[in-house]
Amino acid sequence: MIPELENKLELLCERLEKPYQVQELFHTFIKSYPEDWKQHKINYSKFNRSKQFGRTIPLPKPEQSLKKTIQVWLLKNKKNAH
Repeated sequence: MIPELENKLELLCERLEKPYQVQELFHTFIKSYPEDWKQHKINYSKFNRSKQFGRTIPLPKPEQSLKKTIQVWLLKNKKNAH
């Protein structure tokens, strides 16, 4: 989980030209908030190492989870804009 992710995405969108692409926002986020991205990856690694043998809990990789979160956020804000 990334603290204040929605606020950070809003700030990034102010700097980018419309229409916003998930991939573009993803790369801009990583460049703009490297510490948040690093912590997100660390949390993923900690979770993977903490799983007990034989028990699998599907968890998307950090890249996938952030892209999905951005995609959902874009769809949500697209609806609010109309």
